[in-house]
Amino acid sequence: MEAKTLFDKVWDAHVVKKIVGGPSVLYIDRHFIHEVTSPVAFVGLEKRGLNVFHPGQTFATPDHNIPTIDQDQPIKDELSRNQVNKLTANCQKHGITLYGLNHKWAGIIHVIGPELGLTQPGMTIVCGDSHTSTHGAFGALAFGIGTSEVEMVLASQCVLQPKPKKMRITVNGTLHKGVISKDIALYIISKISASGGTGYFIEYAGSAISSLSMEARMTLCNMSIECGARGGIIAPDEKTFAYVKGREFAPRGEAWDKALAYWKTLKTDEGAMFDDEYTFDAADIDPMITYGTNPGMGMGIKANIPDGNDLKGTDKITFEKSLSYMGFKAGEKLEGKPVDYVFVGSCTNGRIEDLRMFAEFVKGKHKAGNVVAWIVPGSKQVEKQAEEEGLTEILKAAGFQLRQPGCSACLAMNDDKIPAGKYSVSTSNRNFEGRQGPNSRTLLASPLVAAAAAITGKITDPRDLM
Repeated sequence: MEAKTLFDKVWDAHVVKKIVGGPSVLYIDRHFIHEVTSPVAFVGLEKRGLNVFHPGQTFATPDHNIPTIDQDQPIKDELSRNQVNKLTANCQKHGITLYGLNHKWAGIIHVIGPELGLTQPGMTIVCGDSHTSTHGAFGALAFGIGTSEVEMVLASQCVLQPKPKKMRITVNGTLHKGVISKDIALYIISKISASGGTGYFIEYAGSAISSLSMEARMTLCNMSIECGARGGIIAPDEKTFAYVKGREFAPRGEAWDKALAYWKTLKTDEGAMFDDEYTFDAADIDPMITYGTNPGMGMGIKANIPDGNDLKGTDKITFEKSLSYMGFKAGEKLEGKPVDYVFVGSCTNGRIEDLRMFAEFVKGKHKAGNVVAWIVPGSKQVEKQAEEEGLTEILKAAGFQLRQPGCSACLAMNDDKIPAGKYSVSTSNRNFEGRQGPNSRTLLASPLVAAAAAITGKITDPRDLM
C-alpha cells in the first residue's frame, strides 16, 4: 500500500470528482461565514434562484467589522450595521445557525469553531477568510476561499480546488523560556520568506510541535498563510482528542468511539513523500519581532535589523521602501524603541491561554503611561473565562481594560484603528502598510513581547523582566 501524508489522507477522502488536468471537486464538511465576505455570495444565490444546499453544515458569526465596546447598543457605523443586518437576514432566510453579536457563543469565527467542537480532525473546513488555516491544528484540511467559492459551497457543499504541493516543516528540541508558538511561526516565516510556502500545504511536525498546547498549535497553523501557504496542518494526538471531547458539537457515546478510531489513523505514514522539507532547531528561536511590512521581515528581539547588502533588484527596493515606511534604519536595533499602542487579540492570539499569559506577565506591574493598550478576547467564552479566572481584575489593577470580542485592530475594519505614524506592537498576523489603520506601523510579536512593551513603553525582551 502506498505511503500517504496526512494531507493526502484527508484530501483523498473528500474528492467527489477529479477533473482531468484540472482541479478536484472537494466535499466540504464545515463552512464558516462572517459578515464581510458572505453578502455578495448570497446575492449570487438569489440571482440564480438557488437555496443553500446544506444549511446545517454552515455556521455564522459577525466578527471583522464590529465594535469592541458597547456591543449591546445599535452599531453606529452604517456599513458595519448593514453588513451585520445582512448576515442576520441571510441566515434567517436560509436556516443557517448564527451566533449574533450578543450571543453567549459569539466571537471570532476561527476562535469559536474549535471552542464549540465544530472543528474536528479529518474534516475539510472553509471560510471566506484566509486565516481559516487555524483549524489545521486539529488535523483538519482548512483553507480560506474567495466570495465566488463561498457561493459555490453554499450552493453545492463542494468547492473546486487544485491540489497543492506538500511541504513538511519539522521543529525539534525544547523552546527557551519566553519563547512561544507565535515566535516559532515568525521564525519560520523569517527563514523561508513571506512567499516561501506559495503553492504548498504545510504539515508541522517534530518534538517542539507536539509539545505545544492546542491553542498554541492554532496560532502556528493560523500563520501558515503568512508565508504564502494554502494552509497548515498538524497530526491529531491525545491532546487533540482531549481538547475536542465533551465540547458542544463533539461526537458522543458510540459516535465518539467511531470518530476516535478514525482520527487515530490521521498521521503521515512512514516513508510518505513531500515536495519540500525544512528542519529547524527550537533552541535557535528567540522571542521574535518584525521590523518591516510583511511577516517575513522578522528577527530575534535582541538582533539588529539586517543591512540588506545581500539583496538585489526588486528585493532591495522593497526592503528599503519597507524600512522607510517604518521609520527604521538598516543595521539598527529595535530594542529600546518607544511604542505607542499594544494590541492583544485576533484569531492568532485572542484565546484564553494568550490572555492568561499576558495577565501573568503584567501582574503586580503597571502599564506605561505612553502606551494605549487594547486587550480583546477572541470570543464571549474567552471573555467569560477571563472574568471567572480573575484575569480581568489582574488586568484592571495593572491599568488595562478588556474590550469585547471581535477582530478589532487586526485589520482596522472597525473603529479600533492605530493612528498614522504610530507604532503598534501587535499579536495579530499581518504588518502590511496600513493594515491596522492608514499609515500605521505594525510590529508583530507574541503576547509576551506585547506585555513587555505595554509595561515598559518600549520594545523590550520579555526575558529581561521574567
